[in-house]
Amino acid sequence: LSHSLRDLDADDSVGAIVVTGSQKAFAAGADIKEMVNREFAQTFRGRFLEEWTALSETSKPVIAAVNGYALGGGCELAMMCDIIYAGDKAQFGQPEINIGTIPGKFTPGAGGTQRWARVAGKSMAMEVCLTGNRVSAQEAKECGLVSKVG
Repeated sequence: LSHSLRDLDADDSVGAIVVTGSQKAFAAGADIKEMVNREFAQTFRGRFLEEWTALSETSKPVIAAVNGYALGGGCELAMMCDIIYAGDKAQFGQPEINIGTIPGKFTPGAGGTQRWARVAGKSMAMEVCLTGNRVSAQEAKECGLVSKVG
C-alpha cells in the first residue's frame, strides 16, 4: 500500500487517489487468529502500521470507497482517508471490544477511539467503541463519518 501511494503521489497525472476493497469488505481489520497470542510490544515492534503512514504523507486527496464491511483496522484505514464514500450496504465499526480489547488506544491500532470522537463526537465514539455495534452507511453519513452514500 505505501509503495503504491508514494508512486501515485509522485505521478503528476494523478489528481486524487482512491482506496477500495471488494463488494464484501473494504477491509475487515486484523486477522484475530494471528493476533490472539501476541503481546503489545511484539506487535508494536513488528511495525504493522508503517504501511499506512503513507496515507497521511501524501499531498493528494485520498478517497475511501467503502463497500461492505469496514471493521476494526479497516474502519480506521477508511478514517485515515480524506473523504469516505460508502455503498448502501457498507457497515463501519470497532468490534475489538468483543474480544476484550479497545481499538487503537491502549492496544495496537490506528487510533479508532480518537478518530471516531473527532468525526462523530464523544457519545457516538463511546457507543461504537464500547459496544462493538456496527454503524450503517446511512448512520455514518448522519454522524459525519461518510460524505455520500449510494
